[in-house]
Amino acid sequence: MSDKLVQFDNETAAGAINVVTFGGFSVAYNGREISFGQQNESQIVHLLQLLLHCRDKGVTRDLAKAELFRDREIDDVSHSIRNIIYNLRKKLREYDLPESQFVVKRSGNYYWADDIPVAEDAAAFEESFNEAMAEEDPDRKLELLVRTIYLYKGKFLADNEGSAWAASEAKRYKDLFAMSVNAAAELMRKARRYDLMQEIGDYASEVDPFAEWEIITLEALAGLGRFDRTESFYRATIDAYSNEFGGKTSSYVREFINRIGLRLLIRHESLEEIKNKLKGDSGHENTGYYCSLPVFQEIYRITERIMEYSGDRIFIMLCTIVDGKGKPMNGGTRLEELSARLKDAILNSVRYSDTVTRYGKGQFLVLLIDTTKEGCETVEKRINSKFMKNGQRTGVSYSVSNVIAPAFSEELNII
Repeated sequence: MSDKLVQFDNETAAGAINVVTFGGFSVAYNGREISFGQQNESQIVHLLQLLLHCRDKGVTRDLAKAELFRDREIDDVSHSIRNIIYNLRKKLREYDLPESQFVVKRSGNYYWADDIPVAEDAAAFEESFNEAMAEEDPDRKLELLVRTIYLYKGKFLADNEGSAWAASEAKRYKDLFAMSVNAAAELMRKARRYDLMQEIGDYASEVDPFAEWEIITLEALAGLGRFDRTESFYRATIDAYSNEFGGKTSSYVREFINRIGLRLLIRHESLEEIKNKLKGDSGHENTGYYCSLPVFQEIYRITERIMEYSGDRIFIMLCTIVDGKGKPMNGGTRLEELSARLKDAILNSVRYSDTVTRYGKGQFLVLLIDTTKEGCETVEKRINSKFMKNGQRTGVSYSVSNVIAPAFSEELNII
């Protein structure tokens, strides 16, 4: 196996129902997809998912009831299940499938009929995982682990929200995937196969986002000596996690920063090179300094320490996007559009010495250096003049406070 991988595709079995469950759900026969159209979230689809996945053990009446009817009270469960089976058979017979009953009942359980074989990606993934874990030869084991990793395309039945059995299986497959990646990483680390390690780290981050697989990529980049890439990758990763989790889980983000920071290696540089790098981009001198929340927190802590000696008057401002009734807006595309506009309005309304960060959805924090309460009001007016448009019903709510330790830390639950 070469260091440059080709991505493994799920094999298509001739004469079998081919089932994709990772990253969504689809069914095909002889290359033709079986489409359910508007019925994609219907009971017949949920029953089909159960039957195709639980081929060996079958589907018990209790499991079928819990999945098909959820919290609804049904007078005659068995009759209702028979009706769903009838509709499922009717739907499947619209396609070029062999003559079959499709669903049979044995010993009180429901089964997919044996006369139509099933090729399922989840089953292939688990079989590959078991084979890899049983292998003792390191090279062969790594080859099998890599194949297993690439068979995982994302969360099991990702669109089946609210299903307890699907959630349980999704967690189990996610755990098997994590075991595969970690086992492969250990073998690649010992063999110093960092190109392969980088590919696996990138792929794992793509199909299992925000699970800290970036740590593997960063270690691989360092092992390859790509120090410029390690620094930019590290910064991009920290920003992504900060934006995803925001201030609500700042302690987790800080812990992650510590973990990923342990893998950050840079080449030896002169003091002058380091100074130039610390200066950063100087092309935005007329706007405020925008940074991630963890960086903002560190700047705030340093500010707390020096303010009693400097005598500066420092304020912190919270800007929140509100709807026409003055209530904070919930998520959505519109809020994201307004957030981008508010960010630009803030950065172009504060001074070069002021610091700005995003805090949660539709919220921004601003650290205003050496100003007054009246100066804060001036900033608010500037922001409004740049953010508000004619006829706009949404607006910005402002909350301003003196920087007094440890009020900010308590208010934002920063650890």
